[in-house]
Amino acid sequence: MNEPMSGLRDVWSHLRERPDALMLELGTGGELLVARLRAALSLLILLFPLINVLDNGSWTETLAGFVGAIPAIVMAQVWLALARQRGRHAWLPYATATYDVSLTTLVLVLLAMDSPAIGLNSMVAWSFYLLAVAMTALRNDGRLALYAGALAFVQYALLVSVVFALHGGSDALVSLDYGTVTVSNQLQRLILIVLMTMLTATIVYRMQRLVQMSGTDGLTGLPNRTLLVHRFPAAMEQARERGGSLSVCLIDLDYFKRINDTLGHHVGDRALRHVVDVLQQQMETGDWLARLGGEEFVLVMPTPTGRTWERLEALRRSVASAPFLPEPDADPIRLTFSAGVASWPGDGGDLSQLLRKADLRLRQAKLGGRNQSQARDD
Repeated sequence: MNEPMSGLRDVWSHLRERPDALMLELGTGGELLVARLRAALSLLILLFPLINVLDNGSWTETLAGFVGAIPAIVMAQVWLALARQRGRHAWLPYATATYDVSLTTLVLVLLAMDSPAIGLNSMVAWSFYLLAVAMTALRNDGRLALYAGALAFVQYALLVSVVFALHGGSDALVSLDYGTVTVSNQLQRLILIVLMTMLTATIVYRMQRLVQMSGTDGLTGLPNRTLLVHRFPAAMEQARERGGSLSVCLIDLDYFKRINDTLGHHVGDRALRHVVDVLQQQMETGDWLARLGGEEFVLVMPTPTGRTWERLEALRRSVASAPFLPEPDADPIRLTFSAGVASWPGDGGDLSQLLRKADLRLRQAKLGGRNQSQARDD
């Protein structure tokens, strides 16, 4: 019993967290996809009132269909134009989710004003709640899925409450075409909204976990090269907005191959985790460490070159003064690293240029005797 509850708490905890940079970047592309899908669906919505006319349906229902379709077409183009400005509007997913849900509610209200039975028993119009919730999965943000589901539930529950308060027990809740509105069938619809929200949120959680696994180094738990590449542009943008600097430190452990060759890879793996633990203990807010592979790491600091070199030297001394014990009774091994530093904007305008410059300085540090940091060209 404890294991399922623990799993649910884990899902709930992850869904309420702000997605990381990679998920937000993917979500930005998802918002554009949703905008395109919304534009296409808004045109298809016109078919519903047209079909109703051909089928000699209710003029009220036809009018409500057009009232919902025409603004939907116009607004779909507005949302599409905003979504093309990738990443510029953090509020956009919540605005469009609110719009999608509220437009569905508006159509149902218009239907209910003429015939409460149609307003509450129209399956076609009501189904757009489920579509609005389901489309949030493409944004990769669990908070958005929960928000859209909660909004749909509350708005529809209020509509049902008002209709029953005004027409409960009257013939207005009975229709030859749409059947009788009952408390049970309305509760079923509310439950379906909850189920769709849970399903969508679970899909988002699963996607987040898969992306997290693909962007995380399995040995150390650090971000890998993939996540580094996706996160770095956002870090540069933040540095640009605050008018600061951003430094990249390329770190390589000295003579690490000897540990793998003499003591085995399992000891080498423990040594890598030991170094990571020492580094993380002294990292400050805004720093983040990634593993490129093997014994090579990247440390990103939101500081200028001089300050970065000072802090990196302190880290280097900390690693050197924290010997690694390969086995409980074995002699400790002194680990050291060499590092090269490159800073934006002086040393390059993107991650590739900064890593290239940092690698050149790392080579200088190794040629100079290792166990040192190089932040300037010789």
